[in-house]
Amino acid sequence: MSNTPIPYPLPSDVGQSQPIASSSSGPAASSSTAGISGTGQSRQEAEDARKDRTLAEFMLMLDDYEPLIPNEVTDYYLQKVGFECEDPRLKRLLSLAAQKFVSDIAADAFQHARIRTNAAGGRARTNQPLYGGPGSLKDRTRTTLTMDDLSAALQEYGINARKPDYYL
Repeated sequence: MSNTPIPYPLPSDVGQSQPIASSSSGPAASSSTAGISGTGQSRQEAEDARKDRTLAEFMLMLDDYEPLIPNEVTDYYLQKVGFECEDPRLKRLLSLAAQKFVSDIAADAFQHARIRTNAAGGRARTNQPLYGGPGSLKDRTRTTLTMDDLSAALQEYGINARKPDYYL
């Protein structure tokens, strides 16, 4: 990999497909030319060019994307930690990463809650009627997330959110 920067394609070039390698080289031809030193380098350069085109396409898609975390919130926290950047696409990328992080934690906490309720044998409510009205089926399918579920999910990411034990 060379240290020279590869220019990103202009927006007009992104939609056009460009061949990465010649189509005449099949699996047999690639194994016979694997010993040639120039072929491995050009294959690596072609792979790098494909990755750069994919990254450029993704960055262009971020222009139209509106993340769930507002830009003002992202700007506030980036400024608070000392990150200075004027590119709104990079800020949206960071918002998207934060959104994915929160989503993964919520999904893990939900899984912990499902495991907890299934281990308890369903619902542990004693005041719930055995054969209730039409709402009883809905109540059986609901899952309540507790702080213990969230703490267990955060623990997987190295974040300690447990309250200290209270001793009398």
